[in-house]
Amino acid sequence: MLKGLVIAGAALVLLAVAAAGAFVAFGGLDYLRNQQAIVVPEQLRPVIIEAAERCPVVPAKVLAAQLASESSWDPRAVSPAGATGLAQFMPEVWEQYAVDGDNDGDRDIYDPVDAIHSAAELNCVNAELVADVPGNRLRNILAAYNAGFNQVVRYEGVPPFPETEQYVERVLSRAERIQLD
Repeated sequence: MLKGLVIAGAALVLLAVAAAGAFVAFGGLDYLRNQQAIVVPEQLRPVIIEAAERCPVVPAKVLAAQLASESSWDPRAVSPAGATGLAQFMPEVWEQYAVDGDNDGDRDIYDPVDAIHSAAELNCVNAELVADVPGNRLRNILAAYNAGFNQVVRYEGVPPFPETEQYVERVLSRAERIQLD
């Protein structure tokens, strides 16, 4: 009887160790943290929903996930590469695609309303530019936002750049956890 209990106890310990190993192997605490809901700042929710109407192929939750991924909601964010604002526009891209989202007569890269509407506009432009590219259309649009539409066309889909591949996955994963209500 005692021998059976020892064997059963050892089996439980091995099972617990295996479960812990699997937990760590599949991301552990990072995995759990990544499953938490992403709450969009309340004042930006209606702006994102309205801006997403510019480009129905990119749902509001995906647009919100893009913004969360780009700047963590910081309208003053500046990347090491020089991308600026909530939607992380490079200066030359901003000049070409910026939208006056709040109709105040100014296209301000630091204004969250202008940045959100501009990101939605660029998504629409990219949707047209990669429309004939094989693969998942939404993934191609996101890749075009990150790496440029020319790279998506060149590689006939999401380009094999780790940064871009990770960006697309991160945005889509976050979109599943976005709360706009």
